[in-house]
Amino acid sequence: MSESEPIISTSPSSILVLASASPRRRELLDQIGVAYRILVHDTDETLLPAEQPAAYVNRLARQKAASVNALPEIYGRSAVLGADTIVVCGRSVLGKPRDEADAARMLGLLSGRCHEVMTAVCVMRGEQIKQVSVSTRVWFRDLSHADISGYWRSGEPAGKAGAYAVQGAGALFVEKIEGSYSGVVGLPLFETGRLLADFGIRNTLENGR
Repeated sequence: MSESEPIISTSPSSILVLASASPRRRELLDQIGVAYRILVHDTDETLLPAEQPAAYVNRLARQKAASVNALPEIYGRSAVLGADTIVVCGRSVLGKPRDEADAARMLGLLSGRCHEVMTAVCVMRGEQIKQVSVSTRVWFRDLSHADISGYWRSGEPAGKAGAYAVQGAGALFVEKIEGSYSGVVGLPLFETGRLLADFGIRNTLENGR
């Protein structure tokens, strides 16, 4: 378990607890002006037998939020956001690559075809629970061996679902996107903003009123 220092606010209940260590999700919440602190519990991300991708990503988002929401110092006091993002190509769920060979396998699967990026977001406060999931279609150009090996050497694929980051150099592989760009990065902002509003979590636009 890890925790960051809380952001100062005049209303502690308005500070979201982010149950994710992802720097991309922090950047996206910063982008819309949401105050938060980070509190993460480890979650088993093993895909269950016969589990479908949509069920899998929704389960993980809910588990991440629930593990922090259940803490006595959090339960009923603060809203908790859990999220998970997966890449689905054909019938394969592509998680984070184990090594260079695994990253090359994933990028080879994505080369020259369309895949889906699914992100689920779950917000909890006590027994109040709301959840949403977003699926975005992404088309890759054909990738050469040199493209893939050079991208691995950049260090960017490590720790990224599907072995690429659309907000980084991985954008050079993307021909087009149909759906939520921020959902591909790791947090669909339109849908997340609506969820957070239901819990009284304010964003830049609301703070300016």
